[in-house]
Amino acid sequence: MMRLPPFTYLAPVSVTDATKLMADHGADAMLVAGGTDLYPNMKRRQFEPKVLVGLRGVRELVGVRGSAQSGLSIGSGTTLTAVSRHADVARHHPGLATAAGVVSTPQLRNMGTLGGNVCVDTRCNYYNQSYQWRKAVNFCMKKDGDICLVAPGSSKCWAVSSSDTAPVLWSLGATVRLVGPAGERVIPISALYRDDGIQYLSKQPGEILTDIMVPVAEELRSIYLKLRRRGSFDFPVLGVAVALGMEGDVVRQARIVLGAVASLPREAAEAGRLLQGQRLTPELIDRAAEAAAKPSKPLDNTDLTHPYRKKMTRVFVARALRRLAGLPEPMARERPDLFNEEAKA
Repeated sequence: MMRLPPFTYLAPVSVTDATKLMADHGADAMLVAGGTDLYPNMKRRQFEPKVLVGLRGVRELVGVRGSAQSGLSIGSGTTLTAVSRHADVARHHPGLATAAGVVSTPQLRNMGTLGGNVCVDTRCNYYNQSYQWRKAVNFCMKKDGDICLVAPGSSKCWAVSSSDTAPVLWSLGATVRLVGPAGERVIPISALYRDDGIQYLSKQPGEILTDIMVPVAEELRSIYLKLRRRGSFDFPVLGVAVALGMEGDVVRQARIVLGAVASLPREAAEAGRLLQGQRLTPELIDRAAEAAAKPSKPLDNTDLTHPYRKKMTRVFVARALRRLAGLPEPMARERPDLFNEEAKA
């Protein structure tokens, strides 16, 4: 049985109090909301904080405010279940509702928060193991070692982003509010992430993610598709988020963002540019899907083989665009690759 290491739990009731506690305890402290990822990592000794600053009692972090017409502000402490079932989110941002609703299991979605999933730790087959397992292979640079066991010649860690909601929020042009000892700042969610498996967030020490702001959803279509081995629950081995700003049947804005193929969500910018000003035809969709596969460069560090995951990028992007366009998916005899899946989204 893996047990939690000893720690002190502090329970602030406001963001101001939580910020002060983080500043007082410095590097010894970590934030915890739902704890669905943090506590298992602590049991595996991947994280060893002496102090946990709990955010569950901070009511100002909970709730969905605003409207689709004026923009939504979602508190970082809002549970994934609440986000997935919120009427405005489900109606106007179905991609976000889907993403929040496919994280893990119902029980964990009832505990896990949107902010926690946005900031969830990167994953790797060599890292997400027990302490004894990691010790047997001489550890990796993400914890206790000095080399990347996926790419031993690399000077950086290649652990992958494992958030379902981050790619969708990126595609929607969301911003986040961070509050810390130096004050408050609002940044695009794309600026929150770094292409580094260890230092994967640009969040400063002691800063708290308080809100996720989603802009107006007028004439916007969004979708999220997830590849995972187990259909019931699992981390993504590929996530595809697509958001299209439409004017009639013409695409005016397009963002395609991939998850679980790098240490941060990866935008397929070229594919998005191909769609702008165009009508969604099967031929255009195929071209965009090919372009989206180019920045998808998965390594052998998560479930399923990396060549298969790269191939599925094209398949899932094509499938997402066809669904947004209201086009039927090709029959298996026309495009067998679209149905040759080891896992269903």
